[in-house]
Amino acid sequence: MKAAGVFEQLANEGHSDSQFWIGMCLYWGRGVSEDEAKAFEWYNESANQGNSYGQWMVGWCYCGGRATSLDESKALEWYRKSAEQDNRYGQAELGDCYRFGVGLAEDTNSAIMWYRKSADQGHEDATNRLKALNM
Repeated sequence: MKAAGVFEQLANEGHSDSQFWIGMCLYWGRGVSEDEAKAFEWYNESANQGNSYGQWMVGWCYCGGRATSLDESKALEWYRKSAEQDNRYGQAELGDCYRFGVGLAEDTNSAIMWYRKSADQGHEDATNRLKALNM
């Protein structure tokens, strides 16, 4: 696929959004052969430049042991970095960490706060998570 080639070229030039997107292409096998390990490398490149989407995906990988070892404390760290930059996906995942005690003690009030921030930005999953908590 042409888009994956463009993403890879720009990613190699240090463009953090393209690093995130080539990671997505590689992880899900969109336009390129699926390669989760290489995807994780690109997510890290993006995240280390402060890209909130790259940070969210690094957290997601650590949280589920996807293409790397399972590490709840690293997942929490990366989700927090993403969430604090107002990334709605990072906020929803950080809410899950608080709700289910991933990397820290369960804290429903903090979960609700992060879900609300995410839902206020239109993240439907966060809205559904609030509904599940009767909020």
